Amino acid sequence: MAKESESLSVGEVAKRSGVAVSTLHFYESKALIQSWRNSGNQRRFNKDVLRRVAVIKSAQRIGISLQGIQEAMATLPDNRTPNKQDWGRLSRHWRKELDERIRQLNQLRDELGECIGCGCLSLKACPLRNPEDIAGKDHSGAVFLES
Repeated sequence: MAKESESLSVGEVAKRSGVAVSTLHFYESKALIQSWRNSGNQRRFNKDVLRRVAVIKSAQRIGISLQGIQEAMATLPDNRTPNKQDWGRLSRHWRKELDERIRQLNQLRDELGECIGCGCLSLKACPLRNPEDIAGKDHSGAVFLES
């Protein structure tokens, strides 16, 4: 815990990070950041919270899930500002997730062109319409009807 004179109020963190106060409260509720209370019971943050908020915002910008961010933030040391090595470790981990998402998007793009090209939009031929179709390999269209 920093001295109060070296700490930041929630308003100061919001202003310096460009994140709304309500967002900071949300991040804290999800254990992404942490604060402490001064003798006047005011919420205070160590200055390293600015770097942590920057990491969270960067991760969100590239589409990392909140759960993924929580897991990553839990690996950062509590007693110091995250540094370049910390960010490198997190980004290497997230790179795998991003590569898989890129692969899926490329596949979706390629299948979209085929689907629009044929115009059928059948369940048998179109993985966009029903990507988890278990009967599509044997039948097209709706085949399971309940009475």
